Amino acid sequence: MNRIVKLSSKDKNSLLRLPFLGAVDEESALSLMEAASLQTLSPRHVLFREGEPAEHLYCVLNGYVRLFRTSRDGREADVRICGPGETFNDCLIFGADQNRYSAQIAESCTLARLELSRIKAMIEADTKLAKAVIENLSKSALTSMECVANDRLQTAPQRVAHYLITQAPGEKGSYSLRLPFQKSVLAGKLGLAPEALSRAFSSLRNCGVIVRGRVIQINDTAALRQV
Repeated sequence: MNRIVKLSSKDKNSLLRLPFLGAVDEESALSLMEAASLQTLSPRHVLFREGEPAEHLYCVLNGYVRLFRTSRDGREADVRICGPGETFNDCLIFGADQNRYSAQIAESCTLARLELSRIKAMIEADTKLAKAVIENLSKSALTSMECVANDRLQTAPQRVAHYLITQAPGEKGSYSLRLPFQKSVLAGKLGLAPEALSRAFSSLRNCGVIVRGRVIQINDTAALRQV
């Protein structure tokens, strides 16, 4: 089901808890949300394509969105996987007028979309909003740098091990988790081909990692940290 509706009071309260909007005063946040709408989207729906006019900034309320680039011969490379509480297209607020990547729904999700033109106009008069946007862009840049560094420095098993460790509930020696998305999405998130992800999981069996569909059992966190 793909539909667009205006934000309810509950939706607005949810948006106010997002870091991007939570950093500005209530008056500015409410003004932004007056130009916002809510989208409920099904998996595999293409939200927009690279090169199309950029019109909105998006906030993920639930679900996951895959951002990707496409080569001339049709190959795709994931740029980022956006989840609850994250925004995308904020990099286009200053200057750019075309989408720099394509966006596809990875798991059923609800998005709040805000007009880029409205945000640009408000930034001119609202220093708090400008600061919030800059802080959000800075955070995104640091995250991107971390991803690039991991791609350069870590092997495929190390990337998977690092992801599993970051999902651990506290300091438990063993735990299980259910992936919030398909393994193909995880592969893209980690910069791996699906077959490389499968080989990485196989190599981690010696560390007590057992994969059953989306459910992953980790039996030896200490061993996983040594990968």
